[in-house]
Amino acid sequence: MSEQLTYKKFLNQVKSGGLSLPEYYQELRKKIEAEDKEINSLLAVNNTLDERAAAAQVRYNDGTNRELEGIAVAVKDNIAVEGMPNTCASKILEHFIPPYQATVVQRLCDAGAIFVGKTNMDEFAMGSTTETSAFGATKNPVNKQYVPGGSSGGSAAAVAAGFVPAALGTDTGGSVRQPASFCGVVGYKPTYGLLSRWGVTAFGSSLDQVGTVTLNCEDAALLTSIMMGIDEKDSTSSSKVPENIKNFAAKDIKGKKIGIICETLENEHTDEAVRVVMQKKIEDLKAAGAVVEMTSIEEITYGVSIYYIIAPAEASSNLARYDGVRYGLQIPRNSDEDVKDLFTKTRSQGFGDEVKRRIILGNFVLSSGYYDAYYKKAQKARIVLADRFMREFDKYDYLITPTSPVLPFKLGENFDDPLKLYTADLCTIPVNLAGLPAVSIPIGTDAASGLPVGMQLIGKRFDDGLLLGTGEFILGGTK
Repeated sequence: MSEQLTYKKFLNQVKSGGLSLPEYYQELRKKIEAEDKEINSLLAVNNTLDERAAAAQVRYNDGTNRELEGIAVAVKDNIAVEGMPNTCASKILEHFIPPYQATVVQRLCDAGAIFVGKTNMDEFAMGSTTETSAFGATKNPVNKQYVPGGSSGGSAAAVAAGFVPAALGTDTGGSVRQPASFCGVVGYKPTYGLLSRWGVTAFGSSLDQVGTVTLNCEDAALLTSIMMGIDEKDSTSSSKVPENIKNFAAKDIKGKKIGIICETLENEHTDEAVRVVMQKKIEDLKAAGAVVEMTSIEEITYGVSIYYIIAPAEASSNLARYDGVRYGLQIPRNSDEDVKDLFTKTRSQGFGDEVKRRIILGNFVLSSGYYDAYYKKAQKARIVLADRFMREFDKYDYLITPTSPVLPFKLGENFDDPLKLYTADLCTIPVNLAGLPAVSIPIGTDAASGLPVGMQLIGKRFDDGLLLGTGEFILGGTK
């Protein structure tokens, strides 16, 4: 296929007659068949692409095309698409095909989007490398010896490999932004509540948010403008519409005050290679007229600890529904075994090690003997962290950090060291705890390895349109 097109260029070419949708999807399918066997970014490919492309082309020909008619989107395999598998990359849901689809998917479908396939992920979104998938690890298209990040690694890899211009992911503690950084693309996590979570398999309900992986911030805004809005099926969804997200435009940063969170840039966990690329981009921001200065948010250093109490606690509750009775994997039981034995056998064989680890941790912090000491204290600390962010936004328009304090890992390098993987989420986790919007923007590569580095831009709640507009300027205006 030719160079990957952003949605704006894609739609313009289709409307002008310069691009045939049936031909585009035929080439796309061939590219996926030829290249994704090695990358493993897609767990399932839509077998009706040719029919859908032909129908979309007819709409263009007769002038009845919708806003997103014919655009290609991949969907993380924990977001329901009717008639397609929804495995969450777990053996326990290996053969589950939902008879419904997520609200965000339905809204894109109503606008004319074509869903190319379901992307690989860490099992039940628990992981930072896409290596915990029950169906094999995904490789980073930038360098196939390295991980693509996680848990939305399949979505990031599919975009970076040129299989789709954009993909949906979910972000509980950085699971869209971190893989976007590792693969050199744009990863956006909206304000909590901006997008409905109905039809999205729950991990941590107070943290989960559907996000996008795209080639630029404009495409992220386009998709979000279609998906956002209140949903009566999701009580946490908001009716608030962010400023300028529908009328998207790049926002000049001249005169904007930007705070660099020093705890994320100047600490023992941040690679020198990441620091070097970040410092160069900071100088570019200053040259573009932004007022950039260091600021301290000491509470951010507790973010990982807070997260790994709250997230596993919510996960242990959400995953209790997978018991081998109602749907999913069911292990046959002997006549002398009771229902408890069925639960135990099904969950033991259906869940992978990382999921089991987090269920056990979650049950521990919620137990009567430790609830006050861990879970209750973590919730109080979460409020303190969120309040501190609000105070910082009294001084700054935006806050920035590295998206990941480290460069991508080699496949298998840290797979058996969960604590090191957890620490790598230092920069992204606090954003979810505070319910803020953030976008990861590719800002360069490490000179020695050629691996991508991403910068995280954090905004105020429901300032998503301004955030993405500023992100677009930084992406294109400060290169």
